[in-house]
Amino acid sequence: MNNNNNDFRPSGPDGALKDTGLRRIDPVHANLHAPELTEIAIRRREGSLSSGGALMVRTGLHTGRSVRDKFIVDEPGVSADIWWGEINTRLSIDAFQRCCDHVRGYLDGQELFTQDLYAGADPRHRVRIRLVTTHAWHALFARNMFIRPPAEELESFVPDYVILHAPDLPMDPVAHGVRGTTAVILSLTQRLVVIAGTQYAGEIKKSIFTVMNWLLPDQDVMPMHCSANIGPDGEVALFFGLSGTGKTTLSSDASRTLIGDDEHGWSPDGVFNFEGGCYAKVIGLRREAEPEIWDASHRFGAVLENVVADGNGVPDFADGSLTENTRACYPIDFVDNASPDGRGGVPRHVVMLTADAFGVLPPLSRLTSEQAVYHFLSGYTARIAGTEKGLGKTPQATFSTCFGAPFLPRRPEIYGDRLASCLARAPVTCWLVNTGWTGGPYGVGQRIALAHTRALVRAALDGRLDDVSFQVEPYFGLAIPTHVPGVPEQILDPARTWDDPAAYRRAAADLAERFERNFESFHTGATP
Repeated sequence: MNNNNNDFRPSGPDGALKDTGLRRIDPVHANLHAPELTEIAIRRREGSLSSGGALMVRTGLHTGRSVRDKFIVDEPGVSADIWWGEINTRLSIDAFQRCCDHVRGYLDGQELFTQDLYAGADPRHRVRIRLVTTHAWHALFARNMFIRPPAEELESFVPDYVILHAPDLPMDPVAHGVRGTTAVILSLTQRLVVIAGTQYAGEIKKSIFTVMNWLLPDQDVMPMHCSANIGPDGEVALFFGLSGTGKTTLSSDASRTLIGDDEHGWSPDGVFNFEGGCYAKVIGLRREAEPEIWDASHRFGAVLENVVADGNGVPDFADGSLTENTRACYPIDFVDNASPDGRGGVPRHVVMLTADAFGVLPPLSRLTSEQAVYHFLSGYTARIAGTEKGLGKTPQATFSTCFGAPFLPRRPEIYGDRLASCLARAPVTCWLVNTGWTGGPYGVGQRIALAHTRALVRAALDGRLDDVSFQVEPYFGLAIPTHVPGVPEQILDPARTWDDPAAYRRAAADLAERFERNFESFHTGATP
């Protein structure tokens, strides 16, 4: 993956703002590098430097995604294929035009920063992005997160999608047809993203993920909300999971090569990263537990989002006073063992991560291909406070289909069928890993130790469980290993960790019933 710091600048507004619909004639800051963007951000008081040199910023009111403020424009030619509902809310073409006029009129009078970037490490499935923003630090965020083209490719760069980013501009619900002062709008026909009224940088990243989820199924590619890495033997492993379940943590393993920490495509030829950086959740970050993320978060060029620091700029990763959703954004080459091209072969292992708030699911179990598609469509986990605006302090059990429902423009069965096809092409071993609670539900039991989870995952990926016997638990039909080197045997079967066996049986039956109720919506589109 080419993330070099090139010296090219598009000359004047014709290069920087072409294809954006903006009419200004003043120069803009086009494709500036990390040192320049950091310097400008500090000068403009957008942020400050940490003791290690990272740019520390705060996002104000919005410290997570505004899920109720996401819209897709209802346009002929795409409307019939969109999964309309609570996730994808319709916005009329007229309302979208009013929103665009409002945002463009605002941007025409501001100091602007643009970045020309790629999404997709495989050139055959690549999307060219042009970001236009009013904040230097958001330009740095995008530059860290996406793939930076070499200079010779920038000279003829024409964007496939444009992001108009106005984080300080409030919307008017009455005038613009949106729900509040914040809006994240995607037009698939005009190939345009409009983000206004929120400084939370994750909206930039996830809007393009939604684009990739729209485009790639038609290209025989499975788009995935997952991390990926490569073992010493060349075998690729995927880690599906929502925020807070361990995708970044478990894929950042010094013994394996990191392809990427969050978004990938699975083509007949193998896996490729959508991004050129990492957006790690860092609440409670400790160097002894996650040295790769710790080191990357303390480097110049990284962005620390809503992380609290002392008077000397030393980050306190245990401080969640601003939000539990504290983040570090850094180029993937800040990780010593990262893949240089963001690509790998056909996966050998698929790991599905969940943070089970009920303490029912085993720390590790082996899945059949049919079970893997079932759990993929179910997408069970617990939403952790801070990942989304409006959540309380207590985790909430939820089913987010395909481990990424908020980013799916098409119906879930499209992605389920694509996964089933991928699993049928080559031998793949599938695993379900619970990084949540054991010995009881949240508030009674305890979180499964990261050291145990790492040992379980490493044993599975290294083939050390190939000759181990498994037992099948009665509620989900999950195959649980009876022995894993380096892991206490009593934690392998969750039923043995509860003080009250009857309470465990009630909780397990209740969770199984939740799965069944949730899956009813897929009955018409799923095979027996």
